[in-house]
Amino acid sequence: MGTDMVLQLGLLIFSLGIFFALQNFSKQALTKLRTKNRSTAECHRHFVQAAQLLAKSRSSRNKTTSLNLAKSAVVEADKALSIEPKNPAAHILKALAQDLMGHKSSAIRSLDIALSPPALKSLPERERADALIKRAELQIAVNRKRRVDSAVADLVEAVRLYGDNTNRNSKAFCLLGQCYETKGLREEAKNAFAEALRIEPGSVVARDGLNRLGS
Repeated sequence: MGTDMVLQLGLLIFSLGIFFALQNFSKQALTKLRTKNRSTAECHRHFVQAAQLLAKSRSSRNKTTSLNLAKSAVVEADKALSIEPKNPAAHILKALAQDLMGHKSSAIRSLDIALSPPALKSLPERERADALIKRAELQIAVNRKRRVDSAVADLVEAVRLYGDNTNRNSKAFCLLGQCYETKGLREEAKNAFAEALRIEPGSVVARDGLNRLGS
């Protein structure tokens, strides 16, 4: 009888130990979840502020005001990235603000991060295509001849991501035409400009490109 009581007491203590352990684990998990939610909300708040500042910077007609707003957008984007360093949208937003500030090389580096693993995994195809087009545009602006091959690779991938539908971006084909023209590939350049014009009949860049190439 004494042995049975000791055994039952042991089982009771063991059961209580498991109960309190589970209770403690649940509290820890809940605390962790709440902390994560607060961090996500804080990151989102900084991202939204950065996006609003960027929009105001783009619409401002005063150069100094636009520059200051772009700088503030970068600050807010950095705050978001301090919470979620792998957030590709924040890196892209930062790149757009840096471009407005005239810091094209820095903008390219921000886009490099956004378009590299692991950040790239959470970026939807459409946004990835837009980021690739923007990086190609910046590469051409910084040094067309040195970066033309890299720009072509980005643009070809962007066109693939857009697919054969009405969402195809005429700007990508215009930039491709400029790259091919720089490389001396006249036929490829003509085809790219022609495709851009087909997508956007009013494209001045595409029309001028075809005129230069004698088509």
